[in-house]
Amino acid sequence: MTIWLEISVQVPHEGIEMVSYIFDELGAGGVVIEDPALISRGIEADIWDHYEFPPEVLNRTLPIVKAYLPEGPELEDKLVRLQERLSGLPLESIPSFETNPVVEEDWATAWMAYYKPVEIGSRLAVKPSWEEYTPRDNRIVLELDPGMAFGCGNHPTTTMCMEFLEGIIKGGELVADVGTGTGILAITSAKLGADRVLAVDLDSVAVKVAKENVQLNQVADRVTVLEGNLLDRATETVDIVIANIIASVIIVLAPDVLRILKPGGYLIASGIIRFRAEEVKEKLEQTGFRIVEKKEDGEWVSYLSVLEG
Repeated sequence: MTIWLEISVQVPHEGIEMVSYIFDELGAGGVVIEDPALISRGIEADIWDHYEFPPEVLNRTLPIVKAYLPEGPELEDKLVRLQERLSGLPLESIPSFETNPVVEEDWATAWMAYYKPVEIGSRLAVKPSWEEYTPRDNRIVLELDPGMAFGCGNHPTTTMCMEFLEGIIKGGELVADVGTGTGILAITSAKLGADRVLAVDLDSVAVKVAKENVQLNQVADRVTVLEGNLLDRATETVDIVIANIIASVIIVLAPDVLRILKPGGYLIASGIIRFRAEEVKEKLEQTGFRIVEKKEDGEWVSYLSVLEG
C-alpha cells in the first residue's frame, strides 16, 4: 500500500503559479488548486452549486495549492527544498505548508469535491466522470477521471493548450502529445477532428489513467497511449506536437521535434513559468520555429509556433 504525503500551501492569488512551479520542480507531477474566488465565479455563473463544496472551502479567504509526494528516502530532502523555495518567493509574507499522510486509496478520491465542470474557449467543456453537466452552445464535452494523474482542464497551462487546439485543428491532422498526463489534450485533439493522436508519458500511472479516459471518451480508434520518454515512441511525421511540460524540458525537446514535425506544422509549448518564457522563445526560434501566438495567464506562458520551411 502506497503512502502519500499531502502538502498544502496557503498563498495569495499572485503566488499560486509560483508554488505550482515549485511543486513541478519537486516532481509532484501536478497540483490541486482550491481557489475560493474561482469557486465563487462558478457559483455565480450557475455552473456549480454552493452545496457541492464543504463550508471550510467556501469560507476560506486565500487559495490553497496542494501536491502529493510518495513517502520514501527523498521525501525529507524535498520538504527542505520546498521550505527554502517558499522562503525566497517575492510575496509579502512567507507561505508555510502543512502535511497530512494519506493512503493511495484515500488520496484518489480526496480531491473530487473540488473538481467541477469547466467551460474552455468557445467550443469545449471538461467534466468529471461523476458530475452532471448540460452542455451549452453545442460545446464538445470531454469526460475525465484524473485518478492518480493530473491535467483536468482547470489549470492555465492546460486551458491555453486547449484554446490553441481549438484554433488550429481543422480535421484529419496527425498529433503527438508529449507528457500526456490524464490524456486531456490528446482527447481534445481527437474530439476536435484529428485523425490520429499519439499520447506518450513516462509515468506508468499516467499511461493507465490516459488509456481509461480515452476509452471513456470513445476515441480509442484514434488515440494511442504509450509509455515512453518524450518523443522516443514517435515514428511518423505529424502535423501538431503538444508539449505541456515545463520550460527546461521544452528546451531539450525542441530540436527533437524537427524529426517528426512536418514543415509548416505546429508546436504547442506550455507549462512555461513567466521568468523562463523568453529563454524558451529564443530556443524555439533558434531551432527553426516562428512564434505565431503567445498566451499568458497569471505567471504561466504558452506559445503556438510553426516550423518554418
